[in-house]
Amino acid sequence: MRQQAVGELAEPRTRVTVAKLKLLFGLSRTPHGLLDLATPAMAALLCLGHFPPPSVVIVGLITAFAGYTAVYALNDLVDFHVDKERLSATKDLEDTRRVDEIMVRHPLAQGLIPFRSGLAWFSSWALVALAGAWWLNPFCAALFVGSATLEIVYCKLLRITHLKVIPSAIVKATGGLAGVYAVTPSAPMGFVAVLFLWLAAWEVGGQNIPNDIVDMEADQRVSARTTLTVKGVRESVFRIVAAVSMAAFGGIAVYWVAGSGLRWIYPLGAVVLGWKLLLEPARTLYYNPGENAAASLFNSASYMPAAFLVLAVLSIYFPF
Repeated sequence: MRQQAVGELAEPRTRVTVAKLKLLFGLSRTPHGLLDLATPAMAALLCLGHFPPPSVVIVGLITAFAGYTAVYALNDLVDFHVDKERLSATKDLEDTRRVDEIMVRHPLAQGLIPFRSGLAWFSSWALVALAGAWWLNPFCAALFVGSATLEIVYCKLLRITHLKVIPSAIVKATGGLAGVYAVTPSAPMGFVAVLFLWLAAWEVGGQNIPNDIVDMEADQRVSARTTLTVKGVRESVFRIVAAVSMAAFGGIAVYWVAGSGLRWIYPLGAVVLGWKLLLEPARTLYYNPGENAAASLFNSASYMPAAFLVLAVLSIYFPF
């Protein structure tokens, strides 16, 4: 009887723990973070043209996961009050679901987890990220601190200027730079420049502005100054097409400044991926501007780093 009672108590506790973890990973938008995890790995492979030592791979993956988990959680911590306003003003967006909303959307603002629990979650992962980044290269730790700082700036500019897209682009590009400097402290500046512009353009055209279109109604109600609310739909779509075109070209151009281990299959694959993940959904949005087309572009563009990581691996190990 006693063992049965203990079992009955343990099962609900287990369920509570799993449920809370799900909320915390939802706070960090983990499904999207796992896709972003491919960014530093992709950048490192493209720079070297081969795999780094196993110890660097293992520590790098842990560090990248911790870093993205912390920064996404930081976004919701800083935007806590604004997100509460958004949720009260947002209609049901089931038809425009984005990959960063697969789990619970803004659990902190919904009151599903205490603010201090979210703060402890961020702090714990941030410490892991800092320790791992320092082990890889102290400059990577500086990049993480700078990225977290710019994420706060990005959030604080919500009601001030639509140019907050600039720190957002830098934050996303920094993930790739951290991957490069984790494997080589003296990366070629040409490669670094092309990589930075490629990832920044991807964030602007494939993520940030499409997200503004999806969140248009909620942003207007909280007086947010985004590219869409300031420039309108027509100008926003033009900027998306321009940025996505730059990103598609950047994914190809990086081949000529990348490590020597890449084979000719890479540029061919980059053309296909640039079209399928970026240009084709942007073309659809251009002709049919709206929430659904914008969410479709956001979702397909989110797979770009993972797709290019696979392409880089194929290019290195299948030299045909």
